[in-house]
Order: sequence, then structure tokens, then C-alpha cells
Amino acid sequence: VMAYSLFSVASAASVEATVNTKEVVQGNPVQLRIKAIGGAAAFPNIRDINGVGVTDSGTSRQSNMQITVNGMQSETSTVRKYIFVPEHDMVIPSYTVRVGGNNYKTKPIAIKVVKSNAPKLQKSEKISFSLKAEKHSVNVGESFVMTVYLSLSKNLQGLQVSDYVAPHSPDFFIKEVEGQKKYEHDGYTVVEMRYIVTPKKEGNFTIEAARAKLGQADWSRQDIFGRPGTTWQAIATNALSVEVKALHTDADLIGDFDIETNIDSQSVKANKPVNLTVKIKGKGNVEDFEFPKYEIDDVTVYSDDAKVESHVDGTTLLSSYSKSFAFIGADDFVIPARTIRVYNPDSNTTKALKIPSYSIHIEGEKAAVMPVETASQAVAPKVETNIVEKTIKVKSVNWWMLVLAFVLGMLVMYLLQFLPKVWQRKERSYKASDALKILYAHMSEDPAVEEMVRKLYARKNGDKSVQIDKKELKAMVERFR
Repeated sequence: VMAYSLFSVASAASVEATVNTKEVVQGNPVQLRIKAIGGAAAFPNIRDINGVGVTDSGTSRQSNMQITVNGMQSETSTVRKYIFVPEHDMVIPSYTVRVGGNNYKTKPIAIKVVKSNAPKLQKSEKISFSLKAEKHSVNVGESFVMTVYLSLSKNLQGLQVSDYVAPHSPDFFIKEVEGQKKYEHDGYTVVEMRYIVTPKKEGNFTIEAARAKLGQADWSRQDIFGRPGTTWQAIATNALSVEVKALHTDADLIGDFDIETNIDSQSVKANKPVNLTVKIKGKGNVEDFEFPKYEIDDVTVYSDDAKVESHVDGTTLLSSYSKSFAFIGADDFVIPARTIRVYNPDSNTTKALKIPSYSIHIEGEKAAVMPVETASQAVAPKVETNIVEKTIKVKSVNWWMLVLAFVLGMLVMYLLQFLPKVWQRKERSYKASDALKILYAHMSEDPAVEEMVRKLYARKNGDKSVQIDKKELKAMVERFR
């Protein structure tokens, strides 16, 4: 029993396949890494992947111990690496790995092969630093991709690059795409830095060049250990001229997009939420898109913050937009249709993305909508009473005593601010937006929580007449934190 408490069995067996990149420039290698956790592992003998020859780059093994609530747990992991050079788009298939006497399968991995867009250089050129864009004429609000290319001859040794300054312009919104690309191409080491550029206004503008310092080994200057010095030179790309045209059509988005909607139910009980999700994806930028609000009589509408994702595929900007809504009503209602107009600059056409209307049925006996209590002046009822008059004599106070009391009071208030903070009362408060995020998920658990959410949402929408008990709100939020 003691031995079991001190040393538990090895961790559960598993296998996982990963690659160093899922998008590779043609002619560059991809490394497939298969990791097996558990006992002794038997890996597949992979000679080729979809007809492409594979080089086995070896196996590594690692063991470690970790302390858990059940004692010490041992974990043994074995990693096998394979290298291949894909010539076209392909899918690495699932492979079977035997671990501890059982078979486990890896998941397939899609690999995309792209061509380098780096400028072609003469063989005599050792260094190239350039700026390119997929478009030089765009509409206001139309995003495009801009790329900085730094190409260094593989014959050069000991190069250093520092003090990089990205291309810039006050007439564009410029956002760097995360993750530099580094690869080999035609005898050069190429580094790509990509940016998403969105014009602010109509006109002809210039995007200023990117700049950096390039250091090369200088063997004419050596230190006492024989190491060469470094000679630095300033380098800069070309600038870009861009024509920005006015958009002569009414559009919510610019690009090529499709839409998908999903509603979880069209028949619910009174005061239970109906959830609608809207997803927009395609070519273009959606970061500045604002979905039109839903306003329905006698229906409370909640929505989350939109989830926006974007990435660059080659020189194309791909984006997705997702937003969810919750509708709560006590009687049958209709979620109205919505239309989003999209202008495609490539085809010079406009299309409508349509969100249909949904008829929502409230099941069973109709219940009244839970009201949001508002502050109002209460009218006192008329009550007959017997009033006994009393005469009270008030002794007057000298004016100088009032002045003295006022001065002393101000002095005390001034001194209080210098007292240690431990004497100050600490009261934790919650913003309406933070409280809404916490309580929204628990609306169906407690009618009091649902009522509080309604009040918070009313306050958020500008209804200052709604009164919220701060102590009750604090207790409710602490309950679900």
C-alpha cells in the first residue's frame, strides 16, 4: 500500500503528430514529429508520404517524474522525426503507433505548398530589401496585404540585422501579421514580414519605406581573441504609392464573404433564452464591422462581444466574424430579418448576406415578462391622526461657535486623508459589464439572478431610473466567481 501511494502507475498512453509548419514555401523541408507517451513505443517505418521520399532523422527518449495528488507519477515520452520536401498540397495520413502493447493512431495533417513572392535577384546581388503589395489601387476601407522581403545570399557569413522600422503612413491603418516567415529560395535566405493595410480616406498616398541596419563581419578589425568587428550600414526598402478611390456604393463589408446562421430552438418556455449565432467568413477585413442591433418589443436581447479572427494565405487576407445573441420573452415574438451588404471590388458587384426572420413560440401558459423595477416617488396614503401641538423653546447659538465648528470639521476631514490605508474602508465594487458576463451564464438557475441581469442590462442601455442594490449585486457575483 505504501509503495502504491508513493509511486503511481505511469501516465496514460497517447500519441500525437505535429509539423514545424503547415504552410511551406516550395522547395523547403517539412519536419513531421510523432510523439508517443507511455511504455515502449514501436513507430511506423515511413519511406514516403504521398510519393514524396522521407528521411528518418532519428529518435529521442525522455523520462520524468512529477508529483500529483496521488503520489509520484512517471512519464516516458519517445519522439520520432521524419523530414520530407513536399512538391504540392498534400495530407499527411494517419499513422499507427504501438505503445505498451496497444495501438494508437495519429490525426491527419494538411500541408499547403506556396510559391515565394520574393523578388528575383541577379546572381551578383548579395542583399535585397524590398516592399511589395498585392494592390496599388483600392477603395476606402478595402484592406490589402503588404510584405517586406529581406533576402540574404547564403554565401554571406555572420550577418546581423537590427533597428528594424516597419513601413508606415498616417493615411492608412497598418497592422503587422503575427509570425515571420523564414525559408530558403534560389540560394538566398528569405525573411518575410507581412502587414494588413486599410486606407482611411480618398486620395493618392505614399507608404514610407521600411528601414534597418545590416551588420557584416569586418576581418580587418579583430579583437584580442581574433574575432572580427562589425561594419554597419543603413538599408531601406522602396516606398509604395497607393491610389485610394471613394466607395460609390452603400456597403457594410468590402470583400467576398458568405454567411451562416444557427438558432438552437424556435419553441421555448416563457422567459427562457433562444440563442442565435451568426458567422461571416471569407476574403477581406471584418475587424471594424458592427452588427446591427436587435430591438424587439417586450423581448430582452443580450449579445456577446464579436469573435474576430484573420490570417493571411499567401497574399490574401481571410477573416471570420462570429456573434451570438440571446432573446428572452414571455409571449410569442419574431426575430426580424437582417441584411448585410457586401461590395466585391474584384468583380465590382454588390451582394446581400441575408439573416432570415425567425418566429418564436412560447410554450404553455403565457407568463408576464419579469418587470424591471424602476425608482418612482411613492404617494403617501392619507391617514387621519390626532396632532398634539407642543411649544419648544430653542436657545440661540452665538455665531462665532458655528464658525469654529465649521473650521474644526474641515480640519478633521483634511487630516483623515493622511491616515493609514488600513483605517480606510475597502468596498469591492463591480462594473456592470463585468457583472453581466458573470451572471449571464447563471440566469436559468435563479429567478433573482435573471432579474438582476435585466436590471444591469437596462442600466447599460442608459435607463438611469433602474435601482440596483449594490450589496445584493456583490453577494450574487461572489456566489458565482
